[in-house]
Amino acid sequence: MAEDEAKQEITADDWAAALAEQEKAAATTGDDWAAALAEQAQAEAAKPAQMPVFDNAGSTAAPAANNLDMILDIPVNLTVELGRTKIAIRNLLQLAQGSVVELDGLAGEPMDVLVNGCLIAQGEVVVVNDKFGIRLTDIITPAERIRKLQR
Repeated sequence: MAEDEAKQEITADDWAAALAEQEKAAATTGDDWAAALAEQAQAEAAKPAQMPVFDNAGSTAAPAANNLDMILDIPVNLTVELGRTKIAIRNLLQLAQGSVVELDGLAGEPMDVLVNGCLIAQGEVVVVNDKFGIRLTDIITPAERIRKLQR
């Protein structure tokens, strides 16, 4: 029972403190409010962010190699394109084993090597141990690739 009274006394003290605070706030003028708000804003003002310094002085190739290591296992689609053609669905449905489809590329002409649909090189067909491959004859420079992307 004494504990319940103590809880009520604490509650009554809290109410008394809150009412006193409210009366004090009501007694202040508009200028006091502006000063109080300015003081509060100054206290809560944002501090400048502490940014790390990135310095190229003394840098070596090792950090760049570490950054490159993060992407080395990302799979990409490599496509070797012999040529292209447009064909009507009627003719496509008539294709069977042994059919010949004419492409716009000429025999002996370099084939395009694409990575994720972006031309990176050209090459020629080779046969090694009864398997087809491509020998790269011309690699597109990064500057040329960027120029083609901007079109």
